[in-house]
Amino acid sequence: MRFAKTAVAAAICAAVLLPAGADARSGDDEEIFRQLKVFADVFERVRAEYVEEVSDETLIEAAIQGMLSDLDPHSSYLDADSFNDMQVQTRGEFGGLGIEVTMESGLVRVVSPIDDTPAFHAGIEAGDLITHLDGEPVMGLDLSEAVDLMRGPVGTSLTITVRRGEEEPFDVTIERDIITVQSVRSRLEGNIGYIRVTAFNEQTTPGIEDAIAEFEDELGDNFGGVVLDLRNNPGGLLDQAISVSDAFLERGEIVSTRGRDEEDSSRHNARSGDLIDGLPIVVLINGGSASASEIVAGALQDHRRAIVMGTKSFGKGSVQTVMPLGSAGAMRLTTARYYTPSGRSIQAKGIDPDIIVERARLETIEGPAGRSEADLRGSLEAEEAPDAGASAEEADEAAQDQALEDYQLARALDLLRGLVLYSQRSVN
Repeated sequence: MRFAKTAVAAAICAAVLLPAGADARSGDDEEIFRQLKVFADVFERVRAEYVEEVSDETLIEAAIQGMLSDLDPHSSYLDADSFNDMQVQTRGEFGGLGIEVTMESGLVRVVSPIDDTPAFHAGIEAGDLITHLDGEPVMGLDLSEAVDLMRGPVGTSLTITVRRGEEEPFDVTIERDIITVQSVRSRLEGNIGYIRVTAFNEQTTPGIEDAIAEFEDELGDNFGGVVLDLRNNPGGLLDQAISVSDAFLERGEIVSTRGRDEEDSSRHNARSGDLIDGLPIVVLINGGSASASEIVAGALQDHRRAIVMGTKSFGKGSVQTVMPLGSAGAMRLTTARYYTPSGRSIQAKGIDPDIIVERARLETIEGPAGRSEADLRGSLEAEEAPDAGASAEEADEAAQDQALEDYQLARALDLLRGLVLYSQRSVN
């Protein structure tokens, strides 16, 4: 029995060393072999003496997960089920609470809630720290273990303990559901097209193209510009971030990635053709805008193609490569960093908006009724079309309602409308 265990330990060392073609008795390889022998000894002791029997597969998967998750918050091991879930998620539908998360100081940090999901409706916010799941502490779990606990059958509930800023921790009970991510939502705000991108998946670029086509069909030459809302967008597929940026750029670099070796670096450039032919763009970002969102905001900002408004983005500027491991699943490994066209690193810095607009709540203050020309005795009546005053009043009310509901979006729409008015007057 002792011989069998030692053989397993030796096999682990050999499996790691042999693919590199290294001589274990020369130079640094001797130190590597010594450390791997320590690992093999630990593996053997746990396998033989732990209070409960644990399968070899579980021990080895735990060792792999520990090695990867200790590198950075985004490298991880994906078993076969997790790998399949990730592939489903990039297609735009998966099960869960509806939050994008990462690990920070042993706790689960919410990167952003996904629009119209149970977590979103429960009031979970970007930046929240999750400390307990159904009363059990998160500390000590890795990210994949925490995510597994948050998943479960549709219709079941999970109580999470949330720490938000300086507030006292509080509990939120959320019912699990099938999360279908509609990557792009759009509507018209007068002559301005509003496009909300919730994630970068396979549906994103076609969704934006369809939205712009609808704007042009409805408005024709009156189409004034676009608000591209990337707030609380946790990112997604790199190729979609590149193609969305390319949709609004005529030329130039979109993003570069730089790995440890020069041959691992790459640059992605725009092709000729701007979907909206130079019309103004305002990009909205906040602390929940990460990764692919930051690539788009950074590219449009550096090329002065858009005005970026809101608050500083999350700062996830690293590239994860998913490497399949056959039937064992896959590993997600950080292999490079993102850089904007001007050479700025996004990692841990984020994108600073051109115009800072904090999240705010407005209220209408009632004041004493004032007098105007119309109140004076004998004042002349205005000569105007019967509906003109009513239309202007309705527009003012709509703008006020928008400001009360979403202050950042209201300021973006105001800015775009001002740019459109200025350009029209300049031409005239």
